Amino acid sequence: MLPVRKLGKDGPELTEIGFGAWAVGGPWEFGWGKQDDTESIAAMEYALDNGINWIDTAAVYGLGHSEKVVGKVLKGKRDKVFLATKCGLVWDDNGRVKRIIEPQSIRKECENSLRRLEVDVIDLYQIHWPEKGIEKAWEEMIRLKEDGKVKYIGVSNFDEKQLAMCQRLEPVQSLQPPYAMLRKGVEKEILPYCDENGIGVVAYSPMMSGLLTGKTDLGKIAEDDWRRKWYAFKEPFLGKALNLVDELRPIAAKYNKSMVQLSINWVLRNSTVTSAIVGARRPEQVKEILGGTGWEISEEDMQVIDEKLNTIMGKMLYWT
Repeated sequence: MLPVRKLGKDGPELTEIGFGAWAVGGPWEFGWGKQDDTESIAAMEYALDNGINWIDTAAVYGLGHSEKVVGKVLKGKRDKVFLATKCGLVWDDNGRVKRIIEPQSIRKECENSLRRLEVDVIDLYQIHWPEKGIEKAWEEMIRLKEDGKVKYIGVSNFDEKQLAMCQRLEPVQSLQPPYAMLRKGVEKEILPYCDENGIGVVAYSPMMSGLLTGKTDLGKIAEDDWRRKWYAFKEPFLGKALNLVDELRPIAAKYNKSMVQLSINWVLRNSTVTSAIVGARRPEQVKEILGGTGWEISEEDMQVIDEKLNTIMGKMLYWT
């Protein structure tokens, strides 16, 4: 059994690692290139069979496709899986995506997600990105909860001021922020706010979308992979990050762990974090991911890691 942590003040216990279904969606504007649904299903089934108890997806991943694939996995296992999805990114007939969090849009998105996932209720429903009209949007999320269409409501990519807007109306169950060794901006104000207010934190991209694995070969990344457009995979960030990975390999080796596992464990060492959302495309990737929990990095090694982070990356650690 994998270690678990409570989501917020009164939420369920989630395993310290959750399966992230972003890449499962296949091609779209922010996709990871082509993906075989059979492999996706095998990866999720392996995760569930080996202790992971929750899956995080979003309506926009693959423009609805990720939810459909997740729905296939849930059949016959619904009561064993905590299901999280998101709203607020809406696409048109040409696949162009916009942030829309108007109440009627959120209601429609929820109904569509329930249909694609083939479930009666969503365990955790999250607003994917902030936009104008947060208070009205949160009021609709509250109504969805009251209507029994969702059990818990949360947000993703919100800052502490935006969280406070929601908190005045109804407690936020969870926040989903980006958090990794190379992306520490949330440590300044957002994580302390969540800790003080009993908001669960499900951190995404603990491996910086593969950059911290030490296995990413830019030459093998698909032409339509969104990472080709991201600052982290361009200079000057890329070179410094790859240098850091080389410097950290000996520390991972001390624990007989890979850089994948060290990166995940680094995020989980923060007690404010409920769980790390880790994406996978194949069962063998899930097998490695599972080794990111159930052990601790020593204080001495944490100091060494911090020193290397500050020396090599400097202010870049706080890029968004």
